[in-house]
Amino acid sequence: MWFKNIKAYQITQPLSLDDGDLERVLSEQAFRPCKSQDLATMGFASPFSQAGKQGTMFQRVGQRYWLTVKKQEKLLPAAVINAELDDMVAKIEMETGSPVGKKAKADLKQEIQTRLLPQAFTKNTYTHGFISLEDNLVAVDASADGKAEAFLALVRKAIGSLPVVPLARHSLQSELTHWLTDAAPDGIALLEEAEFKSTDDAGSIIRCKNQPLDSDEITIHLDAGKLVQKVAFEYQDTLTAVIAEDGSLKRIKFTDRLKEETEDIPKDQVEARLDAEFALMSAELCTLLNFLRETLNLNDANT
Repeated sequence: MWFKNIKAYQITQPLSLDDGDLERVLSEQAFRPCKSQDLATMGFASPFSQAGKQGTMFQRVGQRYWLTVKKQEKLLPAAVINAELDDMVAKIEMETGSPVGKKAKADLKQEIQTRLLPQAFTKNTYTHGFISLEDNLVAVDASADGKAEAFLALVRKAIGSLPVVPLARHSLQSELTHWLTDAAPDGIALLEEAEFKSTDDAGSIIRCKNQPLDSDEITIHLDAGKLVQKVAFEYQDTLTAVIAEDGSLKRIKFTDRLKEETEDIPKDQVEARLDAEFALMSAELCTLLNFLRETLNLNDANT
């Protein structure tokens, strides 16, 4: 289990978890499939369920708790509903000789949706995240705020309280720009990809890829006052990622050197392999997030 994107949060108040209580409250909010008239359902699932295995509702390594949220949605394309609606409206108007009003159309649309929902296909998605009590961190494998916030909301509903704030509570444009104009912190190697944004009203954006960030072309943009929005980097030969000005990490790729540490586990031992991967991955992510927290002066949750 290797996360690809991270929305990170700092825990702002003391938090403790009891394994027995956690299993119980997560089970109470367990995932259930959509019923005939449900548009979507969401709940907790075993972290191993995506691999076709069942187990406890969480996986723990030390003080790091891996949780998984499963969501099921009915696929009912708007084009299908609108096509049926157009046919029904045309038929009614032909029979009555009068136009169908706005409210009547809305009622017809609801009627069509109710009729088609039981026949709709379903789509399952999973959101993984972990809570690290020893690091006072929560990390969610999500690229969008909405997905991460839905995960946090369900955890908060289950355990009663989850006092967190985003890892970065202000834009990191200036700090990331200094990585290019001055020097990147020790342990960070900048790669050849970045995005820049001007500070004027035009808000022009420049994206570059396979472009040395110390080249004259990049220097011109920096001298013109553009600030770094995103920049790709490598961290201590363990992973590469793109960090954005909101502190999120995208397109995380762990190095082969790290992944090879689980190769001695037989592939048919799925739970053992996933557990080992989570232990390695979560440890490296916490190391990186703590490094960023220290380097970018984010230790104060009110910053």
